[in-house]
Amino acid sequence: MAKQFDSISADHRQFIEAQHIFFCGTAAAEGRVNVSPKGMDSLRVLDPNRIVWRNLTGSGNETAAHLAQVNRMTLMWCGFETRPMILRAYGSARTLHPRDHAFAELNAAFPPDPGARQIYDLTVDLVQTSCGFAVPFFDHKAPREVLRKWSEDKGPDGVAAYWRERNLNSIDGLPTHILGDTDA
Repeated sequence: MAKQFDSISADHRQFIEAQHIFFCGTAAAEGRVNVSPKGMDSLRVLDPNRIVWRNLTGSGNETAAHLAQVNRMTLMWCGFETRPMILRAYGSARTLHPRDHAFAELNAAFPPDPGARQIYDLTVDLVQTSCGFAVPFFDHKAPREVLRKWSEDKGPDGVAAYWRERNLNSIDGLPTHILGDTDA
């Protein structure tokens, strides 16, 4: 039976912090709905109604494009290893890019990574838990180091070039604003 809460409790936070993967869902007013798996050390619960997560450079940039139009976001965690629970945090989010004043302070809460592309600041207005009894067991082996190594090998200039080549627009052609006013 699903239960709803108006904030993240201490128990919810403990569950979130124990997970190795979470999923982010966003959608613009029209076009495709995007659901992305996220991992690494990229998420912080700052208080009972605020979560920030750092988005690293990747092949797509759907979340930024969607939030530029509609600022709603859902984050979801599944208990794959022990506790059978699904937890969703619903709310409104803002996108912070490296050029934005608040980015540096929030980015400092995470391990250094030249591929840091955005930080999403989610104001949580609803938390929902459900049983997760049908979620299978998966054992966490280790984090993948491929993306971190890729961004380190590219360096800041190479990452910026990749943004220009691959991250300016969503798959539906929406601008991501990764480069600010210069986005095409």
